[in-house]
Amino acid sequence: MKKSLFAGLMSGTSLDGLDIAICEFKMHGENLDWQIVEADTISYDKAWSKKLQNAHEKRAFDLLKLHHEYGEFLGSSVLSFLSRSGIPKADIAAISSHGHTVFHQPESKLTFQLGHGASIAAATGLPVFCDFRVQDVVLGGQGAPLVPVGDRLLFGKYDFCLNLGGIANVSMENKGQRVAWDICPANMVLNYLSRQMGQAFDDKGAYSARGKVDRDLMNELNQLQYYSKPAPKTLGREWVEREVLHLLEYYEIPVVDKLATFTEHIAIQISKAIDNYSGSTILITGGGAYNDFLINRINKWANVSVILPEQQIIDYKEALIFALLGYLKMHNQQNVFGAVTGAKKDHISGVEYKI
Repeated sequence: MKKSLFAGLMSGTSLDGLDIAICEFKMHGENLDWQIVEADTISYDKAWSKKLQNAHEKRAFDLLKLHHEYGEFLGSSVLSFLSRSGIPKADIAAISSHGHTVFHQPESKLTFQLGHGASIAAATGLPVFCDFRVQDVVLGGQGAPLVPVGDRLLFGKYDFCLNLGGIANVSMENKGQRVAWDICPANMVLNYLSRQMGQAFDDKGAYSARGKVDRDLMNELNQLQYYSKPAPKTLGREWVEREVLHLLEYYEIPVVDKLATFTEHIAIQISKAIDNYSGSTILITGGGAYNDFLINRINKWANVSVILPEQQIIDYKEALIFALLGYLKMHNQQNVFGAVTGAKKDHISGVEYKI
């Protein structure tokens, strides 16, 4: 049987867990047929959550050691998932891994995703594609967002594709080019505040809905310099900690009020990002799609038709698209748009490991 399945792996800044999506792609001329065959999220236990959350503080030796350890974890997670799903390893053409971002400073030509591809390949015996951001950064790009190639090929019927993950980002067509950018922090901040209340996240936005918007904090958030910069632009953990978390800690107000204020901030920034596109359709995916209060506020501020797809697409769209990046790389097709990232040109990105 011809190997036609790709395993896409995604671990986001919100630390929800490892998303695995086993996907099938078939190109017919210029049309791409696709399906998610099986998908699941492997929740991080407390030990892994702590390791990933504190990875940026480690010394070089310990970080490299963790790089391999996490790669082995990714590999063993894929094998376990295949076994549970009844999918033969022999049917997998390759694993395509995003890794877990530890450092992202494109202005310094630096981006680092934890989870060494060689370790994944050694653990599974399968070809591995990884490090999709590195080449783009050295070509002068932001190394992100990478999902828009999938937005165009798989979800092109929607005017906007909005991902509400750790960071909220959007992509759209503009004069025949795909453009995309990070709008603002999202679940990364909401989860940070929720942990102060003993919760991993704000379930359906229940805490945010109870809080009151603090106008002074809102004004300071909306005036952050990043929002006045033109696209392409991206956000990373470093900026969020320096500019947003520091500001939130300065305000001595109830945590529910901070949650309400930041939720409103997200909705306002999204509405500004898609301003002047009244009546458009916007596909929303990512963990934030389950935050009823946030979706409510987006509906209030943005004059667009909000589309929430089936649960599998909400949960695994990014893992699906990283599987697609590997598929395109294997078939020598461009998988990064320079117009999206700011790189000098469109290119074929990713590093391949074979054991």
